[in-house]
Amino acid sequence: MSRLGHLGARLYRGEVGYDFVGKRKIWYGISILITITAIVGLAVRGLTMGIEFEGGAVFTTPKTSATVAQAEDVAQRASGHDAIVQKLGNKGLRIQISGIDTAKSDAIKTQLSKELKVPAEDINADLVGPSWGDQIANKAWTGLIVFMILVVIYLAIAFEWRMALAALVALIHDITITVGVYALVGFEVTPGTVIGLLTILGYSLYDTVVVFDGLKEGQRGITKQTRLTYSEMANKSLNGTLVRSINTTVVALLPVAGLLFIGGGVLGAGMLNDISLSLFVGLAAGAYSSIFIATPLVADLKERDPQMKALKKRVLAKRAAAAAKGETGEPQDAEPQDDEAEAETAGAVVGQRRQPSRNNRGKRR
Repeated sequence: MSRLGHLGARLYRGEVGYDFVGKRKIWYGISILITITAIVGLAVRGLTMGIEFEGGAVFTTPKTSATVAQAEDVAQRASGHDAIVQKLGNKGLRIQISGIDTAKSDAIKTQLSKELKVPAEDINADLVGPSWGDQIANKAWTGLIVFMILVVIYLAIAFEWRMALAALVALIHDITITVGVYALVGFEVTPGTVIGLLTILGYSLYDTVVVFDGLKEGQRGITKQTRLTYSEMANKSLNGTLVRSINTTVVALLPVAGLLFIGGGVLGAGMLNDISLSLFVGLAAGAYSSIFIATPLVADLKERDPQMKALKKRVLAKRAAAAAKGETGEPQDAEPQDDEAEAETAGAVVGQRRQPSRNNRGKRR
């Protein structure tokens, strides 16, 4: 068995573990700091909206010896706006300029033909109106709101309202961080970005549901035992699914990292950055929120329940009594077990030890 698999088995059995829930104030503080940074970046720098949302023109040239820097300089002087130039596979150029109309696009096309030494009839110009981007944005907001509502309803039915609320907070946390990173980095927001943002919601929810499923299993009969409080049980369940969550996140991040750093960074395929950055940041934030935000938040909400408060008092009282007697008490990482079931198990074991074998009964007869 590999070291990671051996560690996962020990985490699942409760032999080792990290107190994620007990140190939740630290994670809350880190998340608040990251979220504030994202919001400030969004408010100060704003989002760089793509041509699909602002309108403009896209010029595609055939094979040319002009460089990307030369094309950017020509396009900016001709239009008076910032231009985004990308090298195509056929040695041609894709020149994107936002905020121009039809009349100005003809003049820009003529200027590009003259300075790039390309026939004007070979330059393809496509105009994009801002109304199309508005439609995409409106549909994206509608899809996001509907998704959030359905998630809350599903989790409230499958688990409970506290877990639904914690999952909703984690999703909002992930989206805020991803949008803030876009504002700080300055990447363009395109329809690919919108697709990436909607996609990461599913990944984030998957990690959260995996952890919540462990919580649901662990809290069965928890009020009938005096070994663990709810927070301790939640922490043990979280440690039990930790390696699985890490493996899932790493496997999902590897291809996305290849698109972002190799495809977009090394090979210069800038269009891959639109969707890969949102996926990369969203997946990482989703894994973080499911471990450090969602589960501790559920524990906070559950500890306010009267039954869990009473359970905590009983557990602490039993430990205090054991400490007063000089006993070690029950280990905190032991499996929560019903006291009646424990007595039945003990009785069954004793019965098996004292019950004479069938041969002995025959001899006595």
